Amino acid sequence: MKKKNTKSNQSSTIALNKKAKHEFFLEDKFEAGIELQGWEVKGIRAGKVNIADTYVHIKDGEAYLINAQIQPTQHASTHVLCDPGRTRKLLLKKREISRLIGARERQGYSIVATAMYWKKCWVKVEIHLAKGKQAHDKRDTIKNRDWQRQKERIMKHNV
Repeated sequence: MKKKNTKSNQSSTIALNKKAKHEFFLEDKFEAGIELQGWEVKGIRAGKVNIADTYVHIKDGEAYLINAQIQPTQHASTHVLCDPGRTRKLLLKKREISRLIGARERQGYSIVATAMYWKKCWVKVEIHLAKGKQAHDKRDTIKNRDWQRQKERIMKHNV
């Protein structure tokens, strides 16, 4: 008997926040679960997610995802009120939340969401502690990236 291949060829990534790398220095990474309603899961499966301007707000010892846009599908139930931009609770351990609070309040970090992905059957959000970049920092990043690209080209042609 042949064994069934349970892994699919599809990527587990749902949405990326590419702007976050450009706007911030990303430091510590955390993985958080997210509290979703049924229509939101259907919207995520359909790929109707945008986390471009998403950040995390901490209130009363709980973390919330702000500005994540999940559009409902056309087949969403009519008796459920679908709010695409609603605030969603993040599922983190108390130790992680206290670390986020300390970094935000004492060291001036922002907390931004950088990716949303599937992990087995659960939706996870990747969040980072981040420091804002100034205009000259962005120029340095671009210059370094171009120099790395040039070095690779030179090494490729010299071999």
